[in-house]
Amino acid sequence: MTPVAQHAMTWQQFIMHLDTLQPGPVEELFTRHGAHSITLTDAGDNPLLEPLPGETPLWAETCISGLFPTDADLSALHDDLLRCLRLTTLPKHRIEKLPDRQWEREWLKDFQPMRFGERLWVCPGEFQIDADNAVVLRLDPGLAFGTGTHASTALCLEWLDGLDVRDLRVLDYGCGSGILSVAALKLGACAACALDIDSQAIVATRRNAARNGVADRLTTMLDAAQLTGRFDIVVANILAGPLTELAHTICACLEAGSRLALSGILAQQADTVMEAYRPWIEFGPVITRDGWARLAGVRN
Repeated sequence: MTPVAQHAMTWQQFIMHLDTLQPGPVEELFTRHGAHSITLTDAGDNPLLEPLPGETPLWAETCISGLFPTDADLSALHDDLLRCLRLTTLPKHRIEKLPDRQWEREWLKDFQPMRFGERLWVCPGEFQIDADNAVVLRLDPGLAFGTGTHASTALCLEWLDGLDVRDLRVLDYGCGSGILSVAALKLGACAACALDIDSQAIVATRRNAARNGVADRLTTMLDAAQLTGRFDIVVANILAGPLTELAHTICACLEAGSRLALSGILAQQADTVMEAYRPWIEFGPVITRDGWARLAGVRN
């Protein structure tokens, strides 16, 4: 792909203290209003030391920051936050103007290796992991979403780590950066298919697969109509609305007895999504973190 010249532009950043709010609903509203990235940071000076593997705990004082294009209507976001969160006033917040830069790579400055489950590590750069059983995924997300830092992605990575995926075929429905399909291949899957309607996601996924030495076992596609055959594992980390609409399509990709994981779902949306899949899927317990849910089950 040949890059095209772009004019520098100014970005807006909406920064708000969460106080007692759960981050999940706030993140969904930021996304709905066009946020290009969302970050949680410490609003005080209380570092988190040695969290358990795979945990994404929050600070006592947490700020959420959303990066928006200069033409985004942040007054509409302000009003939507009040209405949807049933607040009379927002917690302490501010809007900043920011010059253009390579935002998709800003996370690399502070990103440290993260462990998901027992074996799986996601690392930037050339960090070395000193663990006998470590399965290391080296990640460069480029322009696509998915680094493992978001709760919904972390929940899916932990689920994959807890499975024996050796010699199985995996479908990553809505692949983003390809983190889930590449992780499955690193864990021993014999083949993976990464599907996304965003061409930038496909570029990022192929790049990450090549970097991790699994490109020869990965297929990518932009159109679900191209899917053929069935898979032993399907994971879909998108949003509740598309997941509900795609229930029949996604379940048609599963063999009887195959496993499914769904995420990108707010905890309060879990029952609605499960109901759409009940004709085909027997679900286990709902696992939640930071206001987000993971649903996992078996094709009946």
